[in-house]
Amino acid sequence: MAASLTASLVVSLAAASVLSAQAAQGPITGFTSADAQHQHELEAKAATLASPANADSLSRELSKEPHMAGTPAQARTRDIFARELKKYGIDPEVRTYSIYMPHPTSVHLYRVSPDAAELSLSEGPIAEDTTSSSYPQLLTFNGYGAAGDATGEVVYVNYGLIEDYATLDSLGISVKGKIVVARYGRSFRGIKAREAEKHGAAALIIYSDPADDGFTRGDIYPEGPMRPWTGVQRGSVFNDNGDPTTPDYASVAGARRIPLDQTSVPRIPVIPASYKNAAELLRDVRGGGELPRGRQGGLPFRYHVGPGPVRARVVVTTDAQTHPYKDIWDVLGTIRGSEYPDELVIIGGHRDAWGPGTADNISGTVSILETARTIGDLMKQGYRPKRTIVFASWDAEEWGLMGSTEFVEQDSARLFKNGTAYINFDEVTTGPALGASGSPSLRPFFRDVTKVVASPTGKGSVYDVWRLSDRIKSDTAQPAIGDPGGGSDFAGFYNHLGIPIADWGFGGPMGVYHSAFDSYHWMSKFGDPGYKYHATMGVMGAVAITRLADADIIPYDYVEYAHAMRGLTATAGKNIAAKHWTNVSLGALDSSITVMETAASKFNEARDAALARGISPASRKQANELLMQVERAFVRAGGLPVSKREWFRNVIYAADNDNGYANIGLPSINEAVRAGDEALSVREIADLSQRFLKAAGLLDSAARSLRTP
Repeated sequence: MAASLTASLVVSLAAASVLSAQAAQGPITGFTSADAQHQHELEAKAATLASPANADSLSRELSKEPHMAGTPAQARTRDIFARELKKYGIDPEVRTYSIYMPHPTSVHLYRVSPDAAELSLSEGPIAEDTTSSSYPQLLTFNGYGAAGDATGEVVYVNYGLIEDYATLDSLGISVKGKIVVARYGRSFRGIKAREAEKHGAAALIIYSDPADDGFTRGDIYPEGPMRPWTGVQRGSVFNDNGDPTTPDYASVAGARRIPLDQTSVPRIPVIPASYKNAAELLRDVRGGGELPRGRQGGLPFRYHVGPGPVRARVVVTTDAQTHPYKDIWDVLGTIRGSEYPDELVIIGGHRDAWGPGTADNISGTVSILETARTIGDLMKQGYRPKRTIVFASWDAEEWGLMGSTEFVEQDSARLFKNGTAYINFDEVTTGPALGASGSPSLRPFFRDVTKVVASPTGKGSVYDVWRLSDRIKSDTAQPAIGDPGGGSDFAGFYNHLGIPIADWGFGGPMGVYHSAFDSYHWMSKFGDPGYKYHATMGVMGAVAITRLADADIIPYDYVEYAHAMRGLTATAGKNIAAKHWTNVSLGALDSSITVMETAASKFNEARDAALARGISPASRKQANELLMQVERAFVRAGGLPVSKREWFRNVIYAADNDNGYANIGLPSINEAVRAGDEALSVREIADLSQRFLKAAGLLDSAARSLRTP
């Protein structure tokens, strides 16, 4: 293994050096020519510091045992992250928050009839995977599922989506008092819990169907990367972000806590199950008519809705009455900026897990540490960033983005004023295929980063391989970058405060998500053999962070932002047209986006001209301060009125209230349209139009500041 790692490192470093040398004469958006040259030299040094061997060692250490939030094992990962930062010359800060987070004390699942049996919820050890046998497994449970003892007839509800319950209603089938069985996929598990409770279910069982991530998708673990028969996907069923009892403010000592009945914590037991468990429950369910093909799963029998004749019992006990609050720990490492110390560039990811968590999210944790190690080594060679850099390791993301949300709520004023960008590393190395999402304003920036980092394949840059994998043939076409959705730690920064974000990683087939088998053995065999992609993520992180920290003018691109907005308005227009409303027009919104696009183009011209001739410190500072407020123009106190989500203040993108993971563009408009509120739709269009005009005004002011000698 050591020889293989060394060989791959040499190849990777050689390729990285070549790429850096080739790019050394090229311009970099936001940099003067002299500063661009210095940046290229810095990036060439960074490339030589990549270490697959170091990433491998850290991954093994951090994922040696299950480390759920609120446990001593998670405290151990806290100490390792802080230890590593100290080694790199970066002083760590630990922030402690007290979170309402009951842990399970027992979980049981029974098939009551036609024949009685307790179903084993254990995932069971796999001989080749020492993590699965060396440490006790976490109980099979869903975070924030209620304690309780429920017995009832089994009803199969497909994915448990809103439309699935509508289908049951059309068939005259009620789930009231029943044990509902839903498969994972198509939406966030918390939405499945919400809908089951809303329709009166006594309990919910969510299982992983082999059609989604099991044997129909490929060989199962340990022969392949997909979920084995006993594999279970744990996860939270809480639909909000941050501590349920401290909405919109930090859960620090002395914080006021609201009653639990005012929170969105589920009131029914919810547990996950394997497809082996599901087979024992669903095989004999009958009734409900013939299900269409799209509602059939991958188990070797015909699926029926029910109810019954199978009856099941779910029993969950928790420590909610004895120990409901748990300490969680964010670890922060800060390098103070030499010229603009108030301006913050943040790279972060969570380190808690539902098992060993080698992919989710020790891969992100290790990649952040590799970024920090690289920049720490550069500092030993004399490097000092102009803006302040923060390396963040969030706790309790898996329970509802707890650590990052509490941080954002605690530091909201400072972040709102001076947050330059947030880069998120979450589950970043599960295969070779690059994927990315984020603010449209940072998409050209991210593409530029990928062009100067060597691909671990040895076949050119990350960008070159990315284009090939996306099968792009046109010289002008760009690889796709998605919109920011939900379900990860960028949410607080973007959805709450309007700070531009980028989120990327390398992916591939993975069926061990949130299970005991998300382990070092799985990663070493399937996710990233040789840990080359972890090292590449470290290089990409270092390039991105130093470019953001040292740019003379922050490299946002609001021309591309405006182009993305046209796509969102087109979708909104289709939704409005479907309502056949006559008094709702997007004309004012289209016009305001055009005004912003024109202002963005003029700003880019003024920026490039100023960089070519030189910029005074005062002009540079003023321009950057204005630029950081452009996307804040789309942040509105009170949030989204239809879904009553005050925390989601960004009116450009939000997590879909009926999905959770997926995003909804222009949510203030589209939620009003979805609700059939014509008058509110008109008001929301007018409000958003004014916000685009405000953003255009900020860009105009930034351009004027750069024209001043």
